[in-house]
Amino acid sequence: MHITAEEFGNNADGESVTRFKIQNRAGSHVTLIDYGAIITSVVVPDRSGAMENVNLNFPSLEGYLGRHAYLGSTVGRFCNRIAKGRFAIDGEDYTLVVNNGPNHLHGGTVGFDKLMWSTELIEESELAGVRFRTTSPDGQEGYPGTLEIVAEYTFNEDAELAYTFKATTDKTTVINMTNHSYWNLSGADTETNVFDHRVRINAEQFLEVDDSLIPTGQYSDPAGSPLDFREFHRVGDRIDLLPDTKGYDHCFVVAGQAGELRLAGVVKDPSSGRCMEVSTTQPGVQFYTGNHLGGDHRPYSGLCLETQHFPDSPNRPEFPTTRLEPGEEFSETTIHRFFVES
Repeated sequence: MHITAEEFGNNADGESVTRFKIQNRAGSHVTLIDYGAIITSVVVPDRSGAMENVNLNFPSLEGYLGRHAYLGSTVGRFCNRIAKGRFAIDGEDYTLVVNNGPNHLHGGTVGFDKLMWSTELIEESELAGVRFRTTSPDGQEGYPGTLEIVAEYTFNEDAELAYTFKATTDKTTVINMTNHSYWNLSGADTETNVFDHRVRINAEQFLEVDDSLIPTGQYSDPAGSPLDFREFHRVGDRIDLLPDTKGYDHCFVVAGQAGELRLAGVVKDPSSGRCMEVSTTQPGVQFYTGNHLGGDHRPYSGLCLETQHFPDSPNRPEFPTTRLEPGEEFSETTIHRFFVES
């Protein structure tokens, strides 16, 4: 394993941003930056051995500094949505920034994706990576508690991209973290959509949502619906049956025991042979088909499998808790394994 670092420009405050490259012996590699703890590329081979980036990105730092669709970002304090930007802890009400219609989304206007992170290199014989650290002060975007966060990203000789998120707080708060990468296994620069990708999601239930994508609290069986991915399905085959969301943007309940590493989903691209298997300790996975991508990236040019706790969990006591107490540690792990099928 080999890891290098280079300058990647300066943020709006003039701070130098560094890009790290982690490469294995086969030549596959991952790049990340310390602004937003963002994955900026994942380069893996197709069935003929041709290397290509499969992670939607921007060619320079400027794209990440502006408003964008969280490409490759480490997202928090609370990824996904909180209804009307409000929740209560022990009878005390908290009001968050509202930045997605009537709701709070992905940590607000200054989420983890807009913070600078300190870095520590991880260098071992079979893997390498970067341990990112940052602090979210009490009251940021309306959240209680000073949060100390670690996002550890590693890549290994088996082409496994792993990330573990950890956090502690000095005051009772809520937390929900994910990585928001968009994947196109045909190649991120191919100008193709992901309709021909095949997806299987290891879930027997999904969360019903209202018109603003807030869960109703109802767990639903996907059988017979466009959300049934218990077997492989072509992404584009049923996407037109979801006009309200313009495609997939749904949270699935990952089968098995939350807290244990288990399969969440698999993506295959028949044209290149590239495949991606996602395992996680998180209770859910948000399947999103880039319905609202714009600017440098066309709608449906990448898909997301965002491992996470459920949307609006602070307002849903029946959901797995996202509450974090002083003295506790939040910790969740996800692994993306890349491989090729002939």
